[in-house]
Amino acid sequence: MPSRKLKNKNTRNLIRMGRAGSSLGLTLPKEMTTSLGWREKQKVKVKRTHGGILIKDWKK
Repeated sequence: MPSRKLKNKNTRNLIRMGRAGSSLGLTLPKEMTTSLGWREKQKVKVKRTHGGILIKDWKK
């Protein structure tokens, strides 16, 4: 649990993953993932878009 309240609960911090720090991680709000029907360890597709990132459910 965060020790401080954020004004906007959809504001998130990027965190360093692993010791080498070659990747960054991002947490998603539980309400958002539940409403999408996503679950832990589910594969998602990440695509760079003009001015942002698009995260979609991975389909075969």
